[in-house]
Amino acid sequence: MPSDVARPLSIAITALGGQGGGVLADWLVAVAELHGWIVQATSIAGVAQRTGTTVYYLEMSPAPPTPAHRPVLALMAVPGDVDLVVAAELMEAGRAVVRGLVTPDRTTTVTSTHRIYGITEKSAMGDGIVDANAVFAALQARSKRLISFDMQALADEHNSVISSVLFGAIAASAVLPFPRALYEQAITQSGVAVKTNLAGFAAGFERALTRSPLTSLVPPSAGPTTEVGRTLDARIKSQFPAHLHGLLQEGVKRALDFQDGDYARLYLDRVQEIRDSGGYALTAAVARHLALWMTYEDTIRVADLKTRGTRFNRVREEVRAPVDQIVYLTEFMHPRFEEVCETLPAGLGARLQASSRARRLFAPLFRKGRHIQTAHVGGFLFLYFVAGLRRWRRGTLRYRLEQERIGAWLERIKTLAARTGGYDAAIEFAECQRLVKGYSDTHERGLKNYNIVNEAVQRLADRPDLAAIIKRLRTAALADEDGKQLRAALNELGLNQ
Repeated sequence: MPSDVARPLSIAITALGGQGGGVLADWLVAVAELHGWIVQATSIAGVAQRTGTTVYYLEMSPAPPTPAHRPVLALMAVPGDVDLVVAAELMEAGRAVVRGLVTPDRTTTVTSTHRIYGITEKSAMGDGIVDANAVFAALQARSKRLISFDMQALADEHNSVISSVLFGAIAASAVLPFPRALYEQAITQSGVAVKTNLAGFAAGFERALTRSPLTSLVPPSAGPTTEVGRTLDARIKSQFPAHLHGLLQEGVKRALDFQDGDYARLYLDRVQEIRDSGGYALTAAVARHLALWMTYEDTIRVADLKTRGTRFNRVREEVRAPVDQIVYLTEFMHPRFEEVCETLPAGLGARLQASSRARRLFAPLFRKGRHIQTAHVGGFLFLYFVAGLRRWRRGTLRYRLEQERIGAWLERIKTLAARTGGYDAAIEFAECQRLVKGYSDTHERGLKNYNIVNEAVQRLADRPDLAAIIKRLRTAALADEDGKQLRAALNELGLNQ
């Protein structure tokens, strides 16, 4: 094109199927044309990622004074040459960074911070969820300007769709030189859900103008409503650095929901011990995984979750049952003989579990799962009774075992952190809590793998590459249910099982 013609503005939009990426692209085309610009839009659909990710690419430019000055518009984004990247979900923004579409000298990124988990994330044996904080940090580092907030939640709040909120955020970004009225006119002339789309647009516009970028994907929560909660919240804010507040608040919420205020205080006491002996990265890792381990899934917890009103409401919403329709819910539960013993008082449970005679007599009764219909009074009352054992949980065998395991895990972390060059190994070992999760057979397999990794850490404690070894073993343990990759990794290290 002639040298005196302004370079076209380029926009890349990434969205999953059903998120309205095409509608958003059409609106932007309409705005440019209403302003008298020339615009070209293309799309490349993908079917291999989740529900199918489509990249919409637009280039637009002021109308040329003569045909000779008409610019040549590209059909697809070129790395390092994109002015505006728009993502309808956080991981799609991360993919744009990987593709090189986001550059710090040029690109404004507009993204929602909510997550839609991919198939590989959902199907992983362990926690296969991609680290959203790492993606967010990359976006902050690579974007010239970052506009981010939970746009899906804002759309739901206004009974709208996420594309309208994104449209408002784009308008507020001022990357495109169009007045707000033209954006609203584009929505109006489309003739589809005009009222709700305008509401979503206005909400996105105002939020983008007033909301500063998040410093963490675990932002501080609203103030607690109970006296115990307020006391614990005050302790978090007075004793821990600000960037840990949101994470610790979530941990306290889980501990309160699982047991009581004393249990939440124990959680903070344990995190404080790590804070005194380790830096931010280690404290953050322990805070997250300690909250998960301390709220383990025993029979009491499972029964509690299955009898909550919120669960029944969620099931009704998922099956889209009318208000006057009865929904029958059948729960499948398979507590083994060991889980039954662990729900009993510690002394009695330990004796029964160690007794071969008791195992011969009672274990066959729990070899098969049970179907419990919580829509029937009998089934509901049975689970409600088991959930009510929460007040005596501290006296159970399972509570004693888990607290011993947690204590040993924390001691191992502190020991590793205290060694020269052992800080990274301590963080990697803290992450090994991911192996211990679930209920019944799942928990047994995970605990077995954790113990194997823990033993390997003890035997290889003097290795300078211990952090890498721990990460390798943990990844192998999460790779398959049969433990083949873990055994292979151990064999390569000379630790034959």
